[in-house]
Amino acid sequence: MQQPELLAPAGNLEKLRTALLYGADAVYVGVPGLSLRGTSAEMSLEDLALGVSEAHTQHVRVYAAINTFARKADLDQAARCLPDWAATGVDALIVSDPGLVRLARRRVPQVPLHLSTQSNTTNAEAVRFWQDQGVSRIILARELPLCEVGEIAAAVPSMELEIFIHGAMCMAYSGRCYLSAWRNRKSANSGDCTQPCRWEYRLSESTRPDDPLVLEEDDRFSYLLSSKDLCLLEHLPEVLASGVAGVKIEGRMKSSYYLAVVTRTYRQALDALCLHQETYRCDPNWMEELKTVSHRGYTTGFAFAEEKINESSPAIKNIQTHEPAGMVVGYDDVRKQLRMAVRNFLQAGEDMELLLTKETLPVDTRSMTDEEGNGIDRAHAGNLIRVPLPFPAPKGALLRKKTAGAKTQGPARKPAENG
Repeated sequence: MQQPELLAPAGNLEKLRTALLYGADAVYVGVPGLSLRGTSAEMSLEDLALGVSEAHTQHVRVYAAINTFARKADLDQAARCLPDWAATGVDALIVSDPGLVRLARRRVPQVPLHLSTQSNTTNAEAVRFWQDQGVSRIILARELPLCEVGEIAAAVPSMELEIFIHGAMCMAYSGRCYLSAWRNRKSANSGDCTQPCRWEYRLSESTRPDDPLVLEEDDRFSYLLSSKDLCLLEHLPEVLASGVAGVKIEGRMKSSYYLAVVTRTYRQALDALCLHQETYRCDPNWMEELKTVSHRGYTTGFAFAEEKINESSPAIKNIQTHEPAGMVVGYDDVRKQLRMAVRNFLQAGEDMELLLTKETLPVDTRSMTDEEGNGIDRAHAGNLIRVPLPFPAPKGALLRKKTAGAKTQGPARKPAENG
């Protein structure tokens, strides 16, 4: 069984470094104005060049997304910028628009092209068509069940295939949605989605406005536009059996904490599966980890044709048990103190955990100090503080704490051994 590439989202340079630290094989980033995400999840040319350099030092690949459906102004921008993006050393460009495919082939023929899921490729003949256009990898449509993914991989073994395995799902064909543009004049194709699919809607007949149609979600509303989040962690053997070359995590707009937890969890699971194929089982602790980050409930999406796609209620659009407490910025070897930048309000004595690549460790907050060594009983976002730790931790590692009202999940743990 060949281990697929684990791709993580990198909305900025900090998140790229987080993905590197927690085990991504590749990251995908956005370029300004053309990547279906807002400016907060796009990289400047300078940051992209630096990120590529750092990633390549760790043998991690970087793919730059220019997957908008281009209008003339977009093509003009791409024509000007493609040589600069290529010069950063990116390992591939992610494209969806045929015009951008043709333009990229002419302007930067040396850079491989990956076809975005936005192009909704659903069959082997379409794969062969894009192969003829010079595409070297295709991110298949999210609507495909794994059995059809496997059929395509068998039919066109010379094409690398990639699928999403985790993250938010749009209730639109392969994410091609114009609801935000229609409702708010802010187009998802321009990176400005306002997520109106997450709003509450009621379907009613015009002559009976007070008698809404409630289908089956709950006793209040049916949320037909808002999907639960995709999660295929418990089905990685089937994913790998399909023959895909890459498995992808959604979330360039998500937090560094989200990225750290999800990337680390799938890294551990994929490594365990490939090392212990015969005795592998999905560790329940991995699923518990995925519940610590913000999500809308989990579903397997379209992976298994017989399963129902589950809508999500707005009441559960932000489930999580933990939130980021801070990020490691250094370590004092003399005082044996961890230096951290605080991300959320922290009270002395509050439970806090350090996320390392393969384990989660408790951190004592009862002796917090400021940078000058003065004892403090609380810290706010933006503060730099110190906490005792008997060993160094890597710069950029994340620390977390329980959210208000979260139940205790037991002591910190290492992942269970498989096999």
